[in-house]
Amino acid sequence: METLQNLTAFIFNWPLLNEYGYRLVLGLEMTIKVVAVSCSIGFVLGYFVCLARMSRNLVLTNLALVYITFFRGTPLLCQLYIIYYGAGEIRPQLQEVGLWTFFRDAYFCCIVGFTMNTSAYQAEIFRGAISSVGRGQTEAAKALGLTRMQTARLVVLPQALLIALRPLGNELIGIIKASALAAVVTLLDLMGQTRFVFARTFDFSVYLYAAMIYLAMVEIIRRVWNVIEQRLSRHVRGRIEMSAKA
Repeated sequence: METLQNLTAFIFNWPLLNEYGYRLVLGLEMTIKVVAVSCSIGFVLGYFVCLARMSRNLVLTNLALVYITFFRGTPLLCQLYIIYYGAGEIRPQLQEVGLWTFFRDAYFCCIVGFTMNTSAYQAEIFRGAISSVGRGQTEAAKALGLTRMQTARLVVLPQALLIALRPLGNELIGIIKASALAAVVTLLDLMGQTRFVFARTFDFSVYLYAAMIYLAMVEIIRRVWNVIEQRLSRHVRGRIEMSAKA
């Protein structure tokens, strides 16, 4: 009975939550902000990197390949260190162009790091999705007199985005979990606030609360993504069911 009471007190540490719970809420807000901004900008940047990667221009293709290879082939933590601490090494040059106020802030450095990392992964997701759209689709659009822009916007992209939806959801979940690395460059996100509270209290249960919050975020994203995928792909399921009945 005493063991159960101790376990309950560890899980539901009300004194800790009453005193420091607001810090976890502030950290959660910062994490959501960083992930939302990074993934949104990374989505747009990743599409243009994908276009460069698939371009017939060898210069653009090779530049995009180097970009993707570097950010997918090196640890995100290393990239954050390069951006955050590396900016300090070139402070005079950044001051000359007026960018030091930007790069001296851990928040903006994390935005840059996460954006460039996720854009490389999203670029490859887009490339795979676009490549999987059948050539017959573009040939049919050309036969109907559609321009290349119209074909991309009305034919290729809708099908490619449907194919890329699940991998993009996985990438979003990956960035949510990877955002905990922002704490190592002094950003007070969820993990940063958790470390702050632990340094003040030495109460390990605060890490349990942080883990539960991360788990809740991932589960919410997973369920929302399932609903979106079901609604966008209902016409595909309808064709499959008709084919099965036939």
